[in-house]
Amino acid sequence: MTPLQTLLGIELPIIQAPMAGVQGSALAIAVCSAGGLGSLPCAMLGADAIAKEVQAIRAQTPHPFNVNFFCHEPRAASAEREKAWRRALAPYYEELGLDVASVAAGPGPTPFSDETADVLEACRPAVVSFQFGLPAPALLDRVRGWGSKILSSATTVEEARWLEAHGVDAIIAQGLEAGGHRGIFLSDDLTTQVGTFALLPQVIDAVRVPVIAAGGIADAKGVAAALSLGAAGVQVGTAYLLCPEATTSAVHRAALKSENARHTALTNLFTGRPARAIVNRLMKELGPISDAPPAFPLATSAIAPLRAKAEGLGSGDFSPLWSGQNASGCKEVPAAQLTRDLAADLS
Repeated sequence: MTPLQTLLGIELPIIQAPMAGVQGSALAIAVCSAGGLGSLPCAMLGADAIAKEVQAIRAQTPHPFNVNFFCHEPRAASAEREKAWRRALAPYYEELGLDVASVAAGPGPTPFSDETADVLEACRPAVVSFQFGLPAPALLDRVRGWGSKILSSATTVEEARWLEAHGVDAIIAQGLEAGGHRGIFLSDDLTTQVGTFALLPQVIDAVRVPVIAAGGIADAKGVAAALSLGAAGVQVGTAYLLCPEATTSAVHRAALKSENARHTALTNLFTGRPARAIVNRLMKELGPISDAPPAFPLATSAIAPLRAKAEGLGSGDFSPLWSGQNASGCKEVPAAQLTRDLAADLS
């Protein structure tokens, strides 16, 4: 038993990464049933939807599970920035027969709040995890008061030390290889980001709480390698994207199964915040990192119509095809089987 298994009450030191937009409760339930820690991404869910999904998990598994939230600092909308972004996207709107002027601005994912805490207080999940740092101390105290274990992601040693100082129970060391959003929160400098197996030992040496390795881990050998370096567990996301329990779109699934999955990059085009995705047309033509998109998460609303129209035509040209650098572990198998396969080399 690793310290993580003892801390979280799980059979296997495997955490399924919460992946907003490509999963719901079904994936979390399947992973929990196999002995891992299933995760429910809640950043894009309202209070009623969170309560419904948590109830579904509770009804189908007695095992601990994780609920995950963003805790970013909301940014005020900039009319000038939004205008520039729509101007950059206008040729694509014209190509697809859409009216860029009709796009309604939306708030996007909201950070963890008192309203969300009210919903969770009724169910008191075993684990609550955060991305982009931690919520305000008063909110964190509420979560801690229920007895929930608290996890958050660090992309640098400095972030790991900060998280430990603010009372997390375990730290997810997110290497540069990881798919989806970077957990970076103390800086916007992407040159600070390093690979998983460079970051992991440095974080382990810097903190006393259990450390979870994340990024580029796609099979049993990768899991065993992370644990041999001192990780208390691993967090795996990309490998689950082809499982039947995931809600990954058809164009996203096709991209993951193609040679294109070998070419990923950090991009801020889809949300305004750097995240790793399979390189597609939009990323090639605008450049993966651009000054054009509004601040996170305000870039999303102008991308959404392009994505919907293109996906309806079978194209992922404007879709966030989230993926880590190692998609080789993606399998079209039940998530429970994949979870057990990931732990196959552990004694």
